[in-house]
Amino acid sequence: MSSNPRRSVWTVLRPRGTLAFRMSAAYSLGGLTMVILATVSLYIVLRTELDRSTELFLADKLHVLRTMLRERPDDEDAFREEIELEAQARRYQQFYIRLLDEHGAPIMTTPGMAEQLDLANLSTLTRGRSERSIAMTGKDGRPFRVTSAAAASGTPPAPIDTVQIAIDVSQEEQLLTRYRLWFWGILLATSVLFPLVGYRIARHGIRPVEEIAATARRITSTNLRERIGSRGFPSELASLAGTFNEMLERLEESFDRISRFTADIAHDLRTPVNNIRGEAEVALARSRTAEEYRDVLESSLEEAGRLSELIGDLLFLARADRPLTELRRENVNIGELLATVRDYYDASATDAEISLVLNKEAGPLIAELDRSLMLRAVSNLVSNAIAHTPPNGTVTLTAVHEDASVRIEICDTGVGIPAEALPRVFDRFFRVDPSRSKTSGGTGLGLAIVQSILTLHGGSAEITSQLGCGTRVKLRMPIP
Repeated sequence: MSSNPRRSVWTVLRPRGTLAFRMSAAYSLGGLTMVILATVSLYIVLRTELDRSTELFLADKLHVLRTMLRERPDDEDAFREEIELEAQARRYQQFYIRLLDEHGAPIMTTPGMAEQLDLANLSTLTRGRSERSIAMTGKDGRPFRVTSAAAASGTPPAPIDTVQIAIDVSQEEQLLTRYRLWFWGILLATSVLFPLVGYRIARHGIRPVEEIAATARRITSTNLRERIGSRGFPSELASLAGTFNEMLERLEESFDRISRFTADIAHDLRTPVNNIRGEAEVALARSRTAEEYRDVLESSLEEAGRLSELIGDLLFLARADRPLTELRRENVNIGELLATVRDYYDASATDAEISLVLNKEAGPLIAELDRSLMLRAVSNLVSNAIAHTPPNGTVTLTAVHEDASVRIEICDTGVGIPAEALPRVFDRFFRVDPSRSKTSGGTGLGLAIVQSILTLHGGSAEITSQLGCGTRVKLRMPIP
């Protein structure tokens, strides 16, 4: 058993770090916060309105009594009706009024006021606080709001009486108490309900993520055909699933390409090795003359040269695939570079009865590039063009300035390439005519090397062709 208490606690609390827990916790906290803010705000508004209603009632009563004292100071019946009878007629919200003369002696009092309130305490509380509402507790514990104000009995100079008013606010307090009980009940219910609802919502929300994770777990190097069904997903997760599926398609295509590449390497390496081995076994089967041994050695040397060329091409492509491959750039006259290639292949073209033509601009066309790599790219294209052009054909080399780039074209009048093969001509080991390539010694890496060289220079290679009419390859390189 582990002796590390921190690890044990972490094991218990680990599920809290899940996305579902975080989402449900955030939903619960947000919901509870909104409920608390809403109920507290409503409680404050309700209390404020109740207090305002009480204040208005007290102010209204004071105004009525002052008016009566000023305009009808001798109308005792009106005072009695206002102070004694009307107060007793109210059933739920009782109020009490007491009228004192200028010496503080009571003139008239609402019946029952002395039983409900400590009148001496009332006078003490309201002394010096004219027309201000004050909270007071009755003899039986009921809450009251009391106020006091001076009132002239008749026209000045008339004696100044004192009006004291007390209103029972127990109904308002009971309403607020019920509201608080409802508030705590709602808070308790929501504190239980929100986490449950939030967890269900979170689980439903992360279900697409779990499906993506489950699909990812099923993907291996031997199983790249899995795809995520994004139907019903939210737009954000549908976009994520689409991106993930596109990544899987690229991975599957890359793995297929690597598999084909590996198989092609094995095949192309095995052929010259088997040829060398077969010739050696035949030569050693019986005694041979010196001339026969010489023929075997020459044939083996030819196969070894082919094998060395293939290995060199593979090493070049491996280096070109590295993003940190450095180029030995220098200012190169493109016209002179094409002239060098033409001169090199002029003899081969003459033997094949093919015209090798060079077209270039009158002035020098300078570009900053790796001269040896560009020579290799153009040489591969010219070699292919000569190999696939019948006698009396033409291979044309062209260099022109185009906007902020240099365009090199190698155009031939050869047999052409089928339209269905054009998208794959730059793939490694791809051969339009495998049987012809085997007899001619081609490895299917020439155009792949051309594209790698152009990519290293930040350029592009484009090929167009038509069966029976010829092929045109365009190389574009930016001019820094």
